[in-house]
Amino acid sequence: MKILKTIEELKEVRNNITEGTIGFVPTMGALHDGHISLIKQARNENDTVIVSIFLNPTQFLPGEDLDNYPKKDEADKKICEMCKVDYLFMPDTSTMYEKEEVLIKAPNKSYILEGASRPGHFDGVLQVVLKLFNLTRPTNAYFGKKDAQQLTLIQQMVRNLFLNINIIPCDIVREKDGLALSSRNVYLNNEQRQEALKISKSLTKAGQLIGKKEFDVKTIKATMKEVMNSLDIEYIEVVNKDFEPIDTIELKNTIILVVARFGNTRLLDNLWV
Repeated sequence: MKILKTIEELKEVRNNITEGTIGFVPTMGALHDGHISLIKQARNENDTVIVSIFLNPTQFLPGEDLDNYPKKDEADKKICEMCKVDYLFMPDTSTMYEKEEVLIKAPNKSYILEGASRPGHFDGVLQVVLKLFNLTRPTNAYFGKKDAQQLTLIQQMVRNLFLNINIIPCDIVREKDGLALSSRNVYLNNEQRQEALKISKSLTKAGQLIGKKEFDVKTIKATMKEVMNSLDIEYIEVVNKDFEPIDTIELKNTIILVVARFGNTRLLDNLWV
């Protein structure tokens, strides 16, 4: 595995790849089994694999956890080596951004749900992802379904800007007890960690109801709230894959989204129906 730190190094490497498919996995580091599953899928499906680790400041709002975000560079390098990554791109902020930038504006649906409490967050996400796409020019790029709104917006950006990239959605990876893997899980104390299991339990309950032909969204949301009655729920929403609210479950076109807070930590999870 070769570690790249500069734009020039990455451009030289990319220009020398003239054959085969390129799989790309963008991350912010603190890699866990969820990231590893993306990297392994990219490795299985492509001739060359590029992973980026860049803690992107433009997607953090004032007061958020940018400064405290977990940073595990040495462990991350070892993980990428074990996963047989070909190139690991690890730029710093001055490499990726100039003092004045051309900005990317996310569409209106970026200001609901995650965007409602984090206005401008998705502008920063799309800005850095587009930069990384332009640098790596991948055949396939891999994103987890856990960040469902982010995934949908990246898919739209690829369509709208006519980017010749396949976006590959990857299933959520969970702990054995059901908690969705997240770099922010390390912020939870033991009591919060146990309470957080109610998030995935509520989604399991929703899936069971849908399996019994219960398609009324109000009923499903009410049942989920009962399961999570002791949690600080930020939202439970049911949308179609265009992120439009729906009243009735549409099979193969529905996402059930949950966010709950544990102190200063927000955990999100979802179920694709």
